[in-house]
Amino acid sequence: MTLALDALSDRKYGVLICGHGSRNRLAVEEFEGLAQGLKTRLPDLPVEYGFLEFAQPILREGLDRLRTQGVEKVLAIPAMLFAAGHAKNDIPSVLNTYSAETGLEIDYGRELGVDRLMIAAAGARIREALEAADPCPAEETLLVVVGRGSSDPDANSNVAKVTRMLVEGFGFGWGETVYSGVTFPLVDPGLRHVVKLGFKRIVVFPYFLFSGVLVSRIRQHTQGVAEDHPDVEFVDASYLGDHSFVLDTFLERVNEVLGGETAMNCSLCKYRAQVLGFEQEVGLEQTSHHHHVEGLMEACDLCERECTGACQPDGIPIPLGGAHHHDHHHDHGHEHGHHHPYPHADHPLGPSTLRRASSHEDTSEAKS
Repeated sequence: MTLALDALSDRKYGVLICGHGSRNRLAVEEFEGLAQGLKTRLPDLPVEYGFLEFAQPILREGLDRLRTQGVEKVLAIPAMLFAAGHAKNDIPSVLNTYSAETGLEIDYGRELGVDRLMIAAAGARIREALEAADPCPAEETLLVVVGRGSSDPDANSNVAKVTRMLVEGFGFGWGETVYSGVTFPLVDPGLRHVVKLGFKRIVVFPYFLFSGVLVSRIRQHTQGVAEDHPDVEFVDASYLGDHSFVLDTFLERVNEVLGGETAMNCSLCKYRAQVLGFEQEVGLEQTSHHHHVEGLMEACDLCERECTGACQPDGIPIPLGGAHHHDHHHDHGHEHGHHHPYPHADHPLGPSTLRRASSHEDTSEAKS
């Protein structure tokens, strides 16, 4: 896939890949690798990246680097699977503030979304897992897709659509969607429900861009349920990573910005439409609550050194239910004015963090 360079004017363009950030060292390295892959595919444009929180460089630093290279107009692409709070509020707020302060023109692209290339990348990861396992008929296999989870029902429903596309594409006997946090059903109760359906094999696929704390926990929950049900074969599929189809999707998003074709789904956006159960959030101000964790540098009680924002070694999972501050619950004592209480905070299959502090619950979306 090539960039529509003929759409460029004489002005110098640059690309900023906007990530969420993670304290997991491997996740940050994987994101950097994706950014490098995009640089290779866009040799005629400066490409930089930045994070909202927990890692460096932050978004402002990525923008500074582009300005240093003489960029006059930035094409900012959110490295988000779906559009929820981060893509709709937090990233645009940072970009708009920077643009107002510096005069740099920034055009914002859309999330990766439900896209044929992303479905193809997901299918490739599932196929890799199946080929490494013993043969089993597709009709005797159940697929569980794990999404990040959000307080935005539009983003959550998109994960369910991905699940259905994959189930029909492979011809699996059944498919279910669960979430790693924020909404319901969570991974553990979701898996304990689906084992009752009686399928011989359950494929668990984390629909995440990169590794991290949440992917590690998905594996832990899966292992726990598998140990309780030795008669069922559980197969772990890999997250998306920097699959070539994922990189192709990013290039599509850049081309959309250049062609003026960027359009998010506003018909089901809880900030723009009367979505059932979320009517009070229409028209909320677009603000960011990540200023307090941008490029986080703090004393870390896990490794007893200054934290650079990525100190969880890969393969060393944080204990389930642990209180270590690397858990991303947003329980920072900050009142995030644009976060309304999640209407299903008391759902028995949802996170206990919502019940503890539903006034400023974790509204993180899928990061990846």
